[in-house]
Amino acid sequence: MKTIPFILLFLSLTTLISAPDNQHNPQRLRRADSFLGIHFDFHAGPDCDRVGANTDREMIEYILDRVKPDYVQCDCKGHPGYSSYPTQVGHPAPGFVGDPLKVWREVTAERGVALYLHYSGVWDGRAVELHPEWARINEEGKQDERLTSVFGPYVEKLLIPQLQELNDVYHIDGVWVDGECWATERDYKEDAIKDFQAETGLTTIPNQPDDPGWYEFSEYCRQGFRDYLNHYVTAMHQHNSEFQIASNWAYSSMMPEPVTVPVDFISGDFSAKNSINSARLEGRSMVYQGKSWDLMAWSFTWTDGHYSTKSVPQLKQEAAMVLALGGGFQAYFPQKRDGSIRRWQMNLMKEVAEFCRERQAFCHKAEPVPQIGLIYSGKAFYRQNRKLFAAWGGELDPLKGVLQALLESQNVVDVVMEHHLTDRMQDYPLLIYPEWDSIEPDFNVQLLEYVNNGGNLVVISPASARLFEKELGVTLTGEASEKVNGLFVNGWIAGVKSVSQAVDLADDVKPFGKIYRNNDNTGDYDIAASIRDYGRGKIAGVYLELGAAYVAKSTTVARDFIAGLVDEMFPDPIVTVTGSHQVDVTLNRINGSLAVNLVNTAGPHQDERVNVFDDIPAVGPLEVVIAVPEKPQQVVLQPGHRTVDYTYQDGKITVSIDRLELHDIILCGM
Repeated sequence: MKTIPFILLFLSLTTLISAPDNQHNPQRLRRADSFLGIHFDFHAGPDCDRVGANTDREMIEYILDRVKPDYVQCDCKGHPGYSSYPTQVGHPAPGFVGDPLKVWREVTAERGVALYLHYSGVWDGRAVELHPEWARINEEGKQDERLTSVFGPYVEKLLIPQLQELNDVYHIDGVWVDGECWATERDYKEDAIKDFQAETGLTTIPNQPDDPGWYEFSEYCRQGFRDYLNHYVTAMHQHNSEFQIASNWAYSSMMPEPVTVPVDFISGDFSAKNSINSARLEGRSMVYQGKSWDLMAWSFTWTDGHYSTKSVPQLKQEAAMVLALGGGFQAYFPQKRDGSIRRWQMNLMKEVAEFCRERQAFCHKAEPVPQIGLIYSGKAFYRQNRKLFAAWGGELDPLKGVLQALLESQNVVDVVMEHHLTDRMQDYPLLIYPEWDSIEPDFNVQLLEYVNNGGNLVVISPASARLFEKELGVTLTGEASEKVNGLFVNGWIAGVKSVSQAVDLADDVKPFGKIYRNNDNTGDYDIAASIRDYGRGKIAGVYLELGAAYVAKSTTVARDFIAGLVDEMFPDPIVTVTGSHQVDVTLNRINGSLAVNLVNTAGPHQDERVNVFDDIPAVGPLEVVIAVPEKPQQVVLQPGHRTVDYTYQDGKITVSIDRLELHDIILCGM
């Protein structure tokens, strides 16, 4: 109780004190132009009674001197809903020693470093505790103890007023709003139900995926989130047109749709474990969304609450995956319960930051060169997903597995949603429709026109093949069922436990690969895949599911099977890399040069038993062949402008690289 008068006095003083942000401070980069950041949060709770006790100028200067970031993100409100600064409009933590946010703003402004705040949006435990009427109502008709309703008054009563306070009092550059689309659930709030019934005419409200109207109700709730997001983004832009907002994971793999809300940038924190494969998908899902984007790596892993800080090589490898795709990079370091940081960890971030800066000029905002387009059907995903947005049930495993298998054969792959292909489908020599069980009629027509005009299409899984059965020239027979498929290719067999289905082929269809009943290449078999000419292009079907099986238990046979089919359909890519399967290849254009990014993916990053590792074995020698229209003026390895021996013959340069440590860029100046 003794802290209450102090807090009230302190809060009254903050109305008179605004963090300095005057014309004498250096100009700060906007997020669209930023490359490197560092993120801190601690999700303050009822245990936080001395917030700010160890947050001083020297601590923040130490961070900025070591890391030299373009921006900092620090905590202001986490999922428990307690604000970690002395708010007058929200729900402050129990106790403060000074105003830590004021110090963060003063020092970052003086140094010309942008300041963004971690703010938990939909997920706010304290708000629903104090205002039960703000809560989302679950399927059982009960109040959610964590989540606010996007249909309720929370956005007007707390979120917008608090963001305005942060803008007006602290002059922050923007917010990174957490706990948003990925936390939002279907909402059975009475007003929302009545509105849904009036809008659709449905009288029975679905509670389960098999209930009539489940997809329609899910879409209604998704639209509720979009409206909520648009409401506060628009309100803040009207309040201050320079205020910058990202809603964590909005318009990413978790929200695969066109950007319809004027967020200022796209961002997300990829998985703390198996981070390489997480970054592979997440970065590729953001590239074509038309906004500046960055990805956040977790600087630590954990098992059962046991936290371990990652090693320098481990975090550099994760950063390289993002840089190679042209995005910005940030790393997340948890704050202590008083809001201060663990200084020793800045040694890690210093080395990672230097690694990133060395590559910035050759990576940031590079434009990908289309080769293989792996289609992420947002429409099909929304029909299959049990949640509204986040795929916590493994619904994206088929896409992830196909992507991983393609990349582990050194293919250059973009992840493209339907709207990414509008008026540019023909840019891709090969498109792959991977294991979606539905397709929008208009998009189906567009894909077939693409093939008829000379494109190449691969559809993977019996469900996807059924959508193109006529064009494939096959008849799916019997029932699709799960079994151990003895996939046979190149004289080798691997057991792939997945759904498969037998097919009969028309006379003009070429079979590819076989499925035996067991681990023996004698006796009866089914066709694994087929290829058929269609117009000026080709269409291929794969009659077993491969993606989720590859995520669960990868095999070299499954990898080589997909690679072999791709070679048949797309024999002349711009770049080929041989020498190791542990290399991720991206192909970009930057400042008039062709850039081939090579990222070493070796190491136990997929091993659940390994939290931290520091031994990433070098790979090589590698041979890289790049098709170019004319002999380049120079070919160098970056960073470091290292000369490299190469030959040029018949429109191709061949580069030999003896050793790839983590990330090199072959830059071909034309």
